[in-house]
Amino acid sequence: MSDEGIPQSGRGYRRGPVLLRGKQIPRTTTDQRLLAPDQDTEWLHSDPWRVLRIQSEFVEGFGALAELGKAVSVFGSARTKPDHADYQAGETVGRLLVEAGYSVITGGGPGVMEAANKGAAQAGGTSVGLGIELPFEQGVNEYVNLGINFRYFFARKTMFLKYAQGFIVLPGGFGTFDELFEAVTLVQTHKVTQFPIVLVGTEYWSGLLEWVRSTALAHGTISDVDLDIVHLTDDPAEAVRHVVQRAHQIAAEKAALQAAAAAERATEDAAEPVLPRSLGGS
Repeated sequence: MSDEGIPQSGRGYRRGPVLLRGKQIPRTTTDQRLLAPDQDTEWLHSDPWRVLRIQSEFVEGFGALAELGKAVSVFGSARTKPDHADYQAGETVGRLLVEAGYSVITGGGPGVMEAANKGAAQAGGTSVGLGIELPFEQGVNEYVNLGINFRYFFARKTMFLKYAQGFIVLPGGFGTFDELFEAVTLVQTHKVTQFPIVLVGTEYWSGLLEWVRSTALAHGTISDVDLDIVHLTDDPAEAVRHVVQRAHQIAAEKAALQAAAAAERATEDAAEPVLPRSLGGS
């Protein structure tokens, strides 16, 4: 099963280095137990150990992805079949990203995620899958060549953002919406800056964007500039091109700021008087 409950070929349930199958698979996940409101005292006393486990997930994720280089996270439905246009678009996005010099990061599941991983792997690139512990057999798709399995959703979601230069989002369900709106919120609140987000599929996404424009904006809960956070297209090539162009623009702006700061420091150093040695100078 995928993380949307979609049947897929079982490769076993992984909990760290341990592989479980059949009746050995636990009925609840680590995330479920962490968030359960009716925990007894014995479970609460395990919190310090839980913190160490959470810490280890961040350390392992950072260690595995630190040298990944330029990457883009691709999201979309696990329910999409290989003969669907969205699956084909996902393949194209994965392939074009690799051809542009990027690695591809997905949730590692079936559907659009598999398609993007497939396009990336077959193009000879790094195809990353960030899996999640679930209460049924599951495994990353066969096109992932760098996979990490997480117990905690929040640790996994950090990796999607930290190591990506942008998001490309194809039609998907609640999990896709979650990743999309978290990224939009982080850009809106300037927790991350200059982060391109592209939606692929005007027929699928236009209704949502129209609601945002006609209801949220009209109600005063967002501002005009928030509407510019996402870019909408039907063309996978345009989606990749937009992310690449914005990445180049961001890099140029960053280099210009660094150069200006260095010039300002040099000017300040040159203007600083040099005291004689007798007065404390060097």
